[in-house]
Amino acid sequence: MKPSEEGEPLTPAGRFFLQPDVQQVINLIIGFENPIDVDAVKSEIKHTLLKHHPRFSSVLVRDRWTQTDIDLDKHVMSIEDDDIASSSVNDYVADLASISCPLSPDKPLWEVHVLARHRCIVMRIHHALGDGISLMSLFLACCRCDDKPQLLPSVPKAAAARPTKMRLWVLLRKLVLVVWFTLIYAAEFVLRSLWVRDEESPISGGSGVEFWPRRLVTVRFRLEDMKFVGRAVNGTINDVFMGIISCGLSKYLQQQQPSEELREQIRVTGLAMVNTREQPGIQDLASLMKNKTKTRWGNQFGYILLPMYLKMENDPLEHVRRTKAMVDKKKLSLEAPFSYRIGALVMSLLGPKVATMLNYRIICNTTFHNIKCGWSS
Repeated sequence: MKPSEEGEPLTPAGRFFLQPDVQQVINLIIGFENPIDVDAVKSEIKHTLLKHHPRFSSVLVRDRWTQTDIDLDKHVMSIEDDDIASSSVNDYVADLASISCPLSPDKPLWEVHVLARHRCIVMRIHHALGDGISLMSLFLACCRCDDKPQLLPSVPKAAAARPTKMRLWVLLRKLVLVVWFTLIYAAEFVLRSLWVRDEESPISGGSGVEFWPRRLVTVRFRLEDMKFVGRAVNGTINDVFMGIISCGLSKYLQQQQPSEELREQIRVTGLAMVNTREQPGIQDLASLMKNKTKTRWGNQFGYILLPMYLKMENDPLEHVRRTKAMVDKKKLSLEAPFSYRIGALVMSLLGPKVATMLNYRIICNTTFHNIKCGWSS
């Protein structure tokens, strides 16, 4: 994909993410086993990241990406502060994620912070450059196989499902469920964008929460444990993860709100980004760079609402089971593609300011999300 001489035009999602009130930046921490050579990092970036995608060597000029010369010293920063303790790496990233540390528009919208003392790198990439699937595919293309350094790592493809014969009534039942759940969740999404909101609770943000200091906390789970729990309920790792959130919120609200009657009145809803490409998972970079493919580069995601189950249960697996049942209904619906199309339509017809306002409202009307916005509540 080569930009034209006049520059590559901004996509609707790019226009949205570049609004002053949004400014979403992806902050990625990568840990290394061996000491980090800053010069080697610059060399690899020059021959991989900048080579594979022109948007990483382009600046925004009005509504177009225009290629420019890159000064890597302005993008790759070596942090030699000995005061940054191992436990404070999260605090360093939390400070970077604050609204007072935006990416400068005078250069391509990405940075690399090298914390050599802690053998980790913090990559900051503006969301206008692409979504998580696009960026992970790009990073994978920048890597090489350990046993054969000349080869790119391959993207594992899901095994093709065996063709099975479905009875007509089963197909009709599934079609009815798809239409039914889509109508329900699409209507709920529209209402959430306008005025329906979660009630105030001990985990709700207050007025001006977007200006509060941020806190980053990491928790480590064993993948095998997650898979073991998932097999117990015939669910996925995402089902287990959401079940953990549901159980944790239930216990926290029980401590903060001992009255069961009052707890039952609390409604907690999450908001999550979902990849809307036809092929799920990480894509091959070559296919993403083809403009005419349905899995092209960029921001292709929709929103789904995730109502949390908050009742206390003696069996923690009950939270995973109920979460799985809810997520299975979401998967049957077209809520994520609907929200993606609605957002693109609003952006095209009414402009980025109205799209930003609606995005602001739906974030404020839910309790938690995996989206960092300048004014989220």
